[in-house]
Amino acid sequence: MTRQDLDRPILLVEDNPMDVDLTRRAFAKRHLVNKLEVARDGEEALAFIDRWEAGEPPPVVILLDLKLPKVDGLEVLRQLRSHQQFRSIPVVIVTTSSEDADIRAAYELGANSYIVKPVDFNRFLDVAQQIELYWSVLNTPPK
Repeated sequence: MTRQDLDRPILLVEDNPMDVDLTRRAFAKRHLVNKLEVARDGEEALAFIDRWEAGEPPPVVILLDLKLPKVDGLEVLRQLRSHQQFRSIPVVIVTTSSEDADIRAAYELGANSYIVKPVDFNRFLDVAQQIELYWSVLNTPPK
């Protein structure tokens, strides 16, 4: 992993405060180096595009819930993938929905992975470890 990748945040798009806290705790327990930024609805998530265009580093990965207020996760994914400069940012759907239609739609719109949220904290730690290992360490993004 390059120093530049360590400087890039992970963007969590999640409206449930308990899930935000759980994610923060899981990443802290794993000593994740990347900063965790949070958007609490789809509108906030889309506002990050302007920030990245203004020079803020784009995230190394986006963890995106589907069931969001204001703008749902599938629409966030659709708009992100339509943006030439940021369409290669990996997007991992992390949601409670295990509906086939949601899974299919997410992949058709360009999701890189789909994870159904685990309820148990220890299981969530496993998910956080896998996200960290794969997306922050092993994956090689385009330059």
